Amino acid sequence: MPDLSKIPVTIVTGFLGSGKTTLISHLIRNAGGRRLAVIVNEFGTLGVDGDILKGCAIPDCPAENVVELANGCICCTVADDFIPTVETLLALDPRPDHILIETSGLALPKPLLKAFDWPAIRSRITVDGVIALADADAVAAGRFAPDLAAIDAQRAADPSIDHETPLSEVFEDQLACADLILLTKCDLAGADGIAAARAVIAAETVRPLPIVELVDGVVDPRIVLGLGAAAEDDIAARPSHHDGEDDHEHDDFDSIVVEWDTVEDPAALTTRIETLGAGGEILRVKGYAAVAGKPMRLLVQAVGARVRAHYDRPWRADEPRRTRLVVIAERGRLDPDAIGAALGA
Repeated sequence: MPDLSKIPVTIVTGFLGSGKTTLISHLIRNAGGRRLAVIVNEFGTLGVDGDILKGCAIPDCPAENVVELANGCICCTVADDFIPTVETLLALDPRPDHILIETSGLALPKPLLKAFDWPAIRSRITVDGVIALADADAVAAGRFAPDLAAIDAQRAADPSIDHETPLSEVFEDQLACADLILLTKCDLAGADGIAAARAVIAAETVRPLPIVELVDGVVDPRIVLGLGAAAEDDIAARPSHHDGEDDHEHDDFDSIVVEWDTVEDPAALTTRIETLGAGGEILRVKGYAAVAGKPMRLLVQAVGARVRAHYDRPWRADEPRRTRLVVIAERGRLDPDAIGAALGA
């Protein structure tokens, strides 16, 4: 029987732009009376996802229950950041009924899972489940690796060399740690894309896992919350490319913040981001733009050449009206001057 005195925690993992924030926003709005708290771990110095989630706060998940840990891997800063954050949430009155953790798109979930064995928290919380989101359209297109067929051919020709890219390792580790896989953006993938994505996932998972298809993060919370997996007690069944290593590195990726004043033409900015992403070097662009003549800020989120932008809220009097975008790529592929020029900064 599960220890009902422990607060359940759901870890939401998934590749860049897979829809984690959209899912959590939906769960916040459809909590079914649960008091929720959220920990958001960003990659890069500019927090975007945490601000989005605070913007959809409701009485059962007020803004103060959304905590953001920016510019650091949540599982690399356990003592300094993660444990104190969890203890702060556990001290809330009323205490949350359920905690959601949104990991960075570049995070490996297994090291975070190990953190739940820390004496300060292991008797007070339990991992209800690890949810891995996979963008059906991106997975079907093999965007987590440059060319899967070419990599497989090289591996077959020379089995002594590991030809996997960092992106594929992240993707595989996230699937291997999961209790449930959510196949997102199925409306973009279509029937053929969904079938292709399911085939890729089936080939990469180490054990049979349920797969749920969804659009815009809409899923019955009863499917996602209340799994009772106690995943911290089942770590051995969740293999990782990094098993046996004392530490793990995030040196495969890097991020920069591009900042300038106002944007005259938001459509032109979208086109610039699309062009930048189409080159294959840039994995993710996200942030806010200050549009000339507009009292509201423009929220921008891009995965590769796919860009979404909408006005999310008015600029506050206490915040500078400036355009700030986080750009994420594999290490060695970020040229700040070239990227700034490409964005029109």
